[in-house]
Amino acid sequence: MVVEHSAKIVVLGSINMDLVAAAHRIPGPGETVIGTEFRTTPGGKGANQAVAACRLGAKVTMVGRVGSDPFGTELVDNLAGTGVDIEHVHTDPSTPSGVAIILLDEHQQNFIIGVYGANMQLDERELDAVRTELSDADVLMIQMETPVELSLRAAAIAKDFGVRVVMDPAPPSQLSQSSYRLAGVVTPNQSEAEVLTGVVVTEPTSAKTAARALVDLGAKVAIVKIGELGVVYATNDTVEHIPAYTVDSIDTVGAGDAFAGGVAVALAEGETVGDAVRFGAAAGAIAVTKIGAQDSMPYRAEVDDLVFGTR
Repeated sequence: MVVEHSAKIVVLGSINMDLVAAAHRIPGPGETVIGTEFRTTPGGKGANQAVAACRLGAKVTMVGRVGSDPFGTELVDNLAGTGVDIEHVHTDPSTPSGVAIILLDEHQQNFIIGVYGANMQLDERELDAVRTELSDADVLMIQMETPVELSLRAAAIAKDFGVRVVMDPAPPSQLSQSSYRLAGVVTPNQSEAEVLTGVVVTEPTSAKTAARALVDLGAKVAIVKIGELGVVYATNDTVEHIPAYTVDSIDTVGAGDAFAGGVAVALAEGETVGDAVRFGAAAGAIAVTKIGAQDSMPYRAEVDDLVFGTR
């Protein structure tokens, strides 16, 4: 990948502390199982994607909110330590920082409950910050762990500036056609694609059907992630399946965020949609070989080695 300029990416999104418990299997209703590990690690889809984009070479500004609690201090310090601009990460004095409770089974599949706290208090203050930062940005990244309507208003501002929007619709909610047109690039996983389109996604063929449906709904680019089977993307005139990179997976937490960061950086640097999806797939593949959320976000050299070493 030839980089002609340092891309600028603005991320409006969530900043959470992840509380991760691992066990051989996930308990059923009313059941207790013995866990094998517990850890806390900085997370949140917005913050994860900001770290991913920063490590992949972009200049990244994070816009969001944390609580005035120890988690909030640690989360902001961690973002700053990775090189993310935290000027517009605000502290909410009355609402605790967001947390995500993550259960991991022995197959490294994750089950997540998000309690979003201060993330859901975003308002005009954050929207003004987005407006300020978009004047010289290449991409805006949004997710659904903050007020959805506010994220879509930010997307509308980005459209006015001619800035591309990458939307990770997680957790998913029903969106209007005008919302998809604002979002531009939409990156659901299998379960999210089913909620958005009604198509049960189990393999590349059904993923292609879901991706086409999202384009019909108004998305310019629809990218459906199907785990170890790879990813499918669709535009008005193209539908393609890209197989997954072969790696040894140890932790799937954060893989989708690494993917989104990779796609956003590649698009910001002028790559085609297909090459951006391949770059994102490589970023996601590297993330599953590491433990944690933000800790697993890959560096540019790692992704370049995987992409160019397999061509």
